Amino acid sequence: MPVSFCAEADQGIILWAAILASSMGFIDSSVTSIALPAMREALGASLPQAQWINASYLLAVSALVLVGGAMGDRFGIARIFSLGIFVFVAGSLACAFALTPEQMIAARAAKGVGAAMMVPGSMAMISRAYPRAERGRALGLWAAASTLTTALGPVLGGMFVTWGGELGWRMIFALNLPLGLVALWLVRGRTPGDIGKPGVRVDLPGAGLATLGLGLMAWALTDAAVPAWVALAAIASLAAFLAWEAVAPAPMLRLGLFRNRTLAVTNVVTFILYFALNGVMFYLPMTAVTAWGVTALEVTAAFLPISILIGLLSAPAGRMADRFGAGPLMAAGSALVACAYAGLWLAAPTGQFWAHVVPLTALAGLGLGLVVAPLTAAAMQGAEDGEQGAASGINNAVARVAGLIAVVLLGRVAATAYGPGAPGFGVTGDSAQHLAATGAAFGTVALAASLMAALAAVLALMVARPAH
Repeated sequence: MPVSFCAEADQGIILWAAILASSMGFIDSSVTSIALPAMREALGASLPQAQWINASYLLAVSALVLVGGAMGDRFGIARIFSLGIFVFVAGSLACAFALTPEQMIAARAAKGVGAAMMVPGSMAMISRAYPRAERGRALGLWAAASTLTTALGPVLGGMFVTWGGELGWRMIFALNLPLGLVALWLVRGRTPGDIGKPGVRVDLPGAGLATLGLGLMAWALTDAAVPAWVALAAIASLAAFLAWEAVAPAPMLRLGLFRNRTLAVTNVVTFILYFALNGVMFYLPMTAVTAWGVTALEVTAAFLPISILIGLLSAPAGRMADRFGAGPLMAAGSALVACAYAGLWLAAPTGQFWAHVVPLTALAGLGLGLVVAPLTAAAMQGAEDGEQGAASGINNAVARVAGLIAVVLLGRVAATAYGPGAPGFGVTGDSAQHLAATGAAFGTVALAASLMAALAAVLALMVARPAH
């Protein structure tokens, strides 16, 4: 007789374990962006090193998240989920005690490896724990709780950094220890049916090629002085990855999925839009804290509207997408984001955070609230029955890769726009020259993001309306 994944009485406990773990992963990037100015000062990190503190995490998650899902199928979802929590928490503690930029970069990469195993397991455990009739409600509770913690995370991070100094940003990472231990305790021994599938293959060669290609690409984009062979090696590695995925017995990225126009266009829109979003939201806190005199706690006012509006609008936007199609909503939302970032480009030289920046980020949040649920629906719509999980994983990986490329590429754009003068982009200063150069640098980032969001709006109109 097959054994149930978990006892009916333990379903709620499994749900809370998934919420705690996924929340740790979701809030990581936003909290790190807010704490980064203080971290740079304490660790003596350069701008390229600051980019790698963020990029190393995104690189690991981007390259390994699909493999993490396959490992759960092979060895047991709860086992890989628990291993991911352990690695993530260990990486967090290493971040808390890091003394050099290099140590922080390595610790963040370890956290990314943990997240790649932990985050896919969250939704998979809920799907296995609940019967089909109750699964939608459970996933809705997971999404609502995750949205709430994602919104509160930057606020807590801002409070710690503003009031705790260097100890404050270190405490942000240390807080993952009790959260992770609780999640491990909740799931331990409660999944007797989590036996795995010995016949499932894990695409380790694909993961290795993806990691190598993305890592070399990030290196080439971050440092203008790297030899040309690095960029060529990145292209060759990514080409080898695609060639391997075409013939691999168990590919982490099934290329045949992209024959569906809706799925292909949706992932292109995802890449372009998340490129814009991650570029602005990574460099906005750095600009506000180092040049505009805004505290780390006050910077959270630019993050909160986005999380809140996404949480409020996702359900009605999803219903509207079912009725009118995802494409028009994705186009309208992306257009609002483009307008908001164009406004940031115009407002950047003045540095009026409360008068200009916060209302404009709220406008971007309104646009993203219209986009997120229809984007997910379109990605699922483009997948055949039985491949929705793969389509979801691909869409998630595309968003992560977009963030990785945005941070490293727009960092070079910002440094070039800032110019050769001291102290440099992202370093605290109060001279008129520094304020003007920082405004020009962030304005260039915002303009590039606005153009990308506008392109996403145009492409979104190509998403086909589902047949009823």
